[in-house]
Amino acid sequence: MAETHVLLCAIAPHLKDALEQHRRVSGQSLSQILEQALSQYLNVGEETLFQTSTISALVEGVYRGDLTIGELKQRGNFGLGTFDDLDGEMVVLEGEVYQLRSDGTVAMVPETVKTPFATVTVWNQDVLHVCHDALNYDGLQAHLKSLLPSDNLFYAIRIEGTFPLIKTRTVSRQTAATRLIDAAAQAQICRFEQIQGTLVGFWVPLYMQMVNIPGFHFHFLSHDRSCGGHLLDCLTGNITIAFDETPYTQIALPDTDAFRGVDLTKDTRHELEAAEQDR
Repeated sequence: MAETHVLLCAIAPHLKDALEQHRRVSGQSLSQILEQALSQYLNVGEETLFQTSTISALVEGVYRGDLTIGELKQRGNFGLGTFDDLDGEMVVLEGEVYQLRSDGTVAMVPETVKTPFATVTVWNQDVLHVCHDALNYDGLQAHLKSLLPSDNLFYAIRIEGTFPLIKTRTVSRQTAATRLIDAAAQAQICRFEQIQGTLVGFWVPLYMQMVNIPGFHFHFLSHDRSCGGHLLDCLTGNITIAFDETPYTQIALPDTDAFRGVDLTKDTRHELEAAEQDR
């Protein structure tokens, strides 16, 4: 259970009356009403998936955003994404933001760095499952699919344990305009064997395929925070699988000339699929 705190404050009589009336009608406790109201006002929430930009814009080569890492951390403590100019893969874990670089190593990033695409949430575990089966990535996805309560909601997924094999890909910084599929084709492939770590990812419903990456999407970060990347394949050992259902979604669109001017009417699903998979 998450830690809670007692907050003492003074409110105007008309707000107190409105609060009491809402409590009677809704059946919620005062704490539930106030927590929900504060979450909405402060744009944070354990049940909300926050996203900056769209995956279709990234596919089209819009690699610069207007949201800083410091601002992103205010929206969630768990998630993934990338950095301006596609300078590596991003993992957000336990409130820290890690840059997974093209050589497979990991670095911390200043809060002033910006992101053109990222997805985060405030982690609040809903389901925990233990798995001892040896599964490759296809098998792992099938197993995860069997555990999903619904295909139509968003889920943050955290998988921890031992992996006899992890295969990752990390895009390097782009110095010229290029489409995502071309940048991914030049990405560095890394293999890690007998390694402990965490898969940070999401399940995104198919109907959101022009907004985010549909299906499962994972980035790997080693337990010692020394290596990682975008997951291409794996072999699982003893792992724990945790789900966080996030039924609410917020999308912040970049206020940039590049985003305003890009053509997002084209169907880029096949390009995205090719860019995300192993080659």
